[in-house]
Amino acid sequence: MEDIKLMKGNEVLAYAAVRCGADGYFGYPITPQSEVLETLTELRPWETTGMVVLQAESEVASINMVYGGASVGKRVLTSTSSPGLSLMCEGLSYLAGAELPCVVIDVSRGGPGLGTIQASQADYFQVVKGGGHGDYRMPVLAPNSVQEMNDFVDLAFELAFKYLNPAMILADGVIGQMMEKVRLSPQKPRRTEEEIRKECPWAAIGKGAHRKERNIVTSCYIDPETMERHNHKLQAKYERMEREEVRVEEMEVSDAEYILVAYGASSRICAKVVEDARAAGLKVGLIRPITLFPFPSEAIRRAAQHAKGFLSVELSMGQMIEDVRMAVGNAEIPVQHFGRTGGIIHSPREVYEALKQFMTETGGL
Repeated sequence: MEDIKLMKGNEVLAYAAVRCGADGYFGYPITPQSEVLETLTELRPWETTGMVVLQAESEVASINMVYGGASVGKRVLTSTSSPGLSLMCEGLSYLAGAELPCVVIDVSRGGPGLGTIQASQADYFQVVKGGGHGDYRMPVLAPNSVQEMNDFVDLAFELAFKYLNPAMILADGVIGQMMEKVRLSPQKPRRTEEEIRKECPWAAIGKGAHRKERNIVTSCYIDPETMERHNHKLQAKYERMEREEVRVEEMEVSDAEYILVAYGASSRICAKVVEDARAAGLKVGLIRPITLFPFPSEAIRRAAQHAKGFLSVELSMGQMIEDVRMAVGNAEIPVQHFGRTGGIIHSPREVYEALKQFMTETGGL
């Protein structure tokens, strides 16, 4: 019998973490993602799978506990919201520099500052462009449903261990708080210590019969030439991500004259706009980036060969639009932004009206 439940997005994240065989969760409550930690404490996985669940004293402590767990090859994760992620950014840079796999979940809220506890997509720059110091990048998955909140936890771990890098799930507060039917993943066993030794030869788990020397985990390279070589190695890894890990969903794009670009909750709203526009005889399509890094530039570039314009729809003042413009790569093709902020969610009607205005201004109506 399939394990199907009606659940909130944040709750599903907790279930998915346990079921994918995670070894530890270290987090701190902050709205609108506090249910992740609350649900984990209700599930009590330390009694069933042995998974550690710990509420740290702060987000800074959380990310450094993740650093420790990742250093010994464990599948560890944390979750937070926008101001908490700001506090984690130094640790994220250290994790990327030390090439340690982990999963970080950001259920974003409005800002800047403490802002509002309502949904937002204004963390795009912080997450997609690195956030912390140095030239590091992370694979970033953007779910637009509760089902994808479930599916992307295991996928994020796969990417993290494939590339020895932190992996991010960026979910706006709408997806974290909404309830939908979800098919939960089957339970995976946690890896044994022997399996970790085989799969993670880089892990700092001491000497023994399996190795002659201790591994040292660090992101500190005092010699400039050594540091430069390390950076070139990291950049080669990020370039490989861009070649191999792009994920994108397209809707009615092949003949579209105007294309909406949106992720997360905004993409669901835009899907309705495409349906309404097509019913009215307008050739409108939607490109939904599922990975925000690597960004689906090629899909947008292909569409730009026949499109008359692009509208970037975001719950922000306009951040992803910069990547859309670069992907279009043609200054003669107009790219505009429509968004709401302050925790206000745009309606399909608002987006539709903004699209028609855009079409009118650019000669499409």
